[in-house]
Amino acid sequence: MTTIVVSGDRLSAADVVAVARGGDDVEVGPQVAARMEPARRVVADAVTRGDVVYGITTGFGALASTRVEPAESAAMQVALLRSHAAGVGPALPDDQVRAMLLLRARTLAQGHSGVRVEVVQGLVDLLRHDILPVVPGQGSVGASGDLAPFAHLALPLIGEGTVRVEGVEMPAAAALAQAGLTPLVLQPKEGLSLLNGTEGMLAMLVLGLDRAHRIVRAADLAAALSVEALLGSARPFAPEIHALRPHPGQAESARRIRAALQGSEIVASHRDDFQHAVQDAYSLRCAPQVHGAAADVLAFGDAVAERELGAVVDNPIVFPETGEVVSAGNFHGEPLAFALDFAAIAIAEVASISERRTDRILDPVRSAGLPPFLATRPGLDSGYMIAQYTAAALVAENRVLCHPASVDSIPTSGLQEDHVSMGWGAGRKLGGVLDNATRVVAVELLCAAEGLDRRPLRPGVGTAAVHAAIRRVVPPLEHDRPPGPAIEAIAALLTAGVLDDAVAP
Repeated sequence: MTTIVVSGDRLSAADVVAVARGGDDVEVGPQVAARMEPARRVVADAVTRGDVVYGITTGFGALASTRVEPAESAAMQVALLRSHAAGVGPALPDDQVRAMLLLRARTLAQGHSGVRVEVVQGLVDLLRHDILPVVPGQGSVGASGDLAPFAHLALPLIGEGTVRVEGVEMPAAAALAQAGLTPLVLQPKEGLSLLNGTEGMLAMLVLGLDRAHRIVRAADLAAALSVEALLGSARPFAPEIHALRPHPGQAESARRIRAALQGSEIVASHRDDFQHAVQDAYSLRCAPQVHGAAADVLAFGDAVAERELGAVVDNPIVFPETGEVVSAGNFHGEPLAFALDFAAIAIAEVASISERRTDRILDPVRSAGLPPFLATRPGLDSGYMIAQYTAAALVAENRVLCHPASVDSIPTSGLQEDHVSMGWGAGRKLGGVLDNATRVVAVELLCAAEGLDRRPLRPGVGTAAVHAAIRRVVPPLEHDRPPGPAIEAIAALLTAGVLDDAVAP
């Protein structure tokens, strides 16, 4: 365990993942108070003078032209949190809530929000004590950021709302008291700054990309196992081929498949037998082109996330150097919405080609002599026939989920917010696609490992390591049994990174 310091500077995606998964501690850097104080003073002075400043001495959204007396500015912040806590549906998972707390603390610590260091400390205290706000998963349009989710995230800071401690839900006030924490009394602009921002979408993107990269790497390994199980050729993965079409993801995917097949007696047994097969099916020989294209899309998402991890996404933005408080649009989620939609499409394609390889392994006509559906007693047993149905169903579901949310803007707040990103919805869909794709690739790994058992020669070094990892949780198929638990066991290996660990980089 290490400690991630919230200083206001850029965080890495790895930092976010480590905190979100509950592994790393968090603390506020020693210079944060000094960094935040100039902007806080600008806000305080504006309230004292009675300046007209959005969200400080005015209402919000369509009520931006409604004047609020300076004496009521602080009370308005509490009303803001309460009114915006309109989320519905099942609560977000713990890892996403942790990521949101960390990212919101980092943004405020940058010193362009005009809030006190106590607000950042309050968010970090929730993390350190693992007091996780219960945040309903539906209700954001990615407009002024993720308003409804962030209202639920912020209410516990003032002792309101519901939290989860060690899996048990309780009133926030009770959890704070139990941890020896004092609820915050909000000052001007602090409620608004707790709501405005894109860190909910960013949390989905960072955590989703981490999972997506694992799926692509696992799909490379699954493809290598399938090549062996189907007596395919390793020639399509030769580096000189991919140098002629220099997409980085394609070259890396081919390298991983080639490395996994290194030393394979199975591949070597028919390397020079040109009558064995003139060419393999697309799902085998085009795996690097498809997996690699997906990896390049994920790399685009990585670049978006990296920029966002150092960005100011509050509104209004405070410029301490000039004393200006400017209402602008950095809270708009469009960059994240696009990245989330693109990632979902890319991973859906990885799952789609994986399912095609599974179908080929199970089909007695196209499986290079493997028993029908890998059944030990075909006819009496069905083998893994229905596992392919499951993969097909998940691939079909992904096609529906890949409709881009980012093109579905819907106006809110009396047409003041007349174009919104729908990035939150894009993130929710990505989560479903990742769940489905993980299981689709797990089905291929299950069937390819079984196919490998039916080949008498030694597999490659990498494929042998993956096969061994699978066999530690799923025994060979002797007679029919429910495939569901085996699929879930292999999916768990994939998610935990066990397959990554089994093979050299």
